[in-house]
Amino acid sequence: MPLRPALAVVAAAFALAAAPAYPPMDEAEAERIYLERFRAMLANPGGEAAAYDPLEPVRGASTPRGLPVARPEERGLAPGAIAGARAVAEAARSSAFLVWRRGALVEESYFGGVGRDTPLVSRSLAKPLTAIAIGRAIALGHIASLDQPVADFVPEWRGTPKEAMRIRHLLDMRSGLLAQGFSPEPGNPWSRAYLHPMHERIIVEEYPLTDPPGSVYEYSNVTSELVALVIERATGMRYADFIGREVLAPIGAAGGDVWVSREGGLAHSGCCILLPARSYLKLALLLLEDGVADGQRLLPEGYVAEMRQGTGQNPHYGLGVWVAGPYVERRGWANPGRPAPKVLHSEPYLAGDTFLFDGNANQVVYIVPSADLVVLRMGAAPPREPEWDNATFLNRILRGLKPGAGALAAAAQARATIIFLISAIALAGFSPLGHTVAQFMMVWQR
Repeated sequence: MPLRPALAVVAAAFALAAAPAYPPMDEAEAERIYLERFRAMLANPGGEAAAYDPLEPVRGASTPRGLPVARPEERGLAPGAIAGARAVAEAARSSAFLVWRRGALVEESYFGGVGRDTPLVSRSLAKPLTAIAIGRAIALGHIASLDQPVADFVPEWRGTPKEAMRIRHLLDMRSGLLAQGFSPEPGNPWSRAYLHPMHERIIVEEYPLTDPPGSVYEYSNVTSELVALVIERATGMRYADFIGREVLAPIGAAGGDVWVSREGGLAHSGCCILLPARSYLKLALLLLEDGVADGQRLLPEGYVAEMRQGTGQNPHYGLGVWVAGPYVERRGWANPGRPAPKVLHSEPYLAGDTFLFDGNANQVVYIVPSADLVVLRMGAAPPREPEWDNATFLNRILRGLKPGAGALAAAAQARATIIFLISAIALAGFSPLGHTVAQFMMVWQR
């Protein structure tokens, strides 16, 4: 059970003493490797690291659990809706397209030589995993709550403005750290945090705070990368080991690999894990089932409801996941008030309780509790024409629900509006009342 706050600092101190140690590295050699990686990134048309090297194994379930399979019509879905979405996914250069409906896999297609066991690069689909990892650590008693100070696990920040940062701020992008950006100059903080082999030192000591924690939404990879450091210092386990043993294995999911800054270095928790498509689907199913897998509660009661709440600074982003929220035609990862690339949503989501994993290259995993539905699309970035539309891809499937898709969608939208208003009040402070109301509302949706 979660620790009482009075014991949290003591527990954190013991955990810090047992945290994995990172191997020493010559500073000059570290800088040489950084510059080599930086130049390779600039030469990469995708603007990403040229290679995830080295990789550390993430061992999931020794024998991944199978998934029930059914025909779409057996689960109240029109086959034509699935076929149409499959055609869109294939044309969008997808690697995997999976659909789960009412307890069964009703669609599983792979493209371009990818198969069921092929590890797929997460990109920012790793960010919902960081929220799941924190929730699991809370359930196991390693972290007191979402409002525990990050400085309990990063004591280097005590006595500095970063001391005000809370665990939740690492998940809802309100850390106050410098917003994500790009520069072709090698000394820029974004590239150093992304590529430097002494990753754990750079993100703690060099990456700047620009705003008071909790005051503004600013998307940054470093904010999510800090989760690996917190997990390791809170649990005494390597991030890869914690994810494999405490998250993937209990949900019966296959493991894979995660990029680490150097052999024995810190994992890149915010961007760079490689897992088969079914493992990402099973992570979504854990959230669809309110943090319970195979009858075992893995996340605290009320935690998934908390994940699904946007903030005043960004109503479309919760704890590592995006939410339907109020309709806007285009929305992107950056602060809503900043000019930045935005993804088309040509219509509102038909189910207002939709929430999703959403990453670079339009990799997306939609979760729709009111329809008992999960839809996954992973792969390369779609062609520019036709433009990818986040909402219509899911809505094509929702319109195929039988019977009365329109009525279901309208009811879901009404329920979601009520849930948003009540939960926003009741969940303030993650209170026991908030837990109770959130649980009732989630049951009501279903």
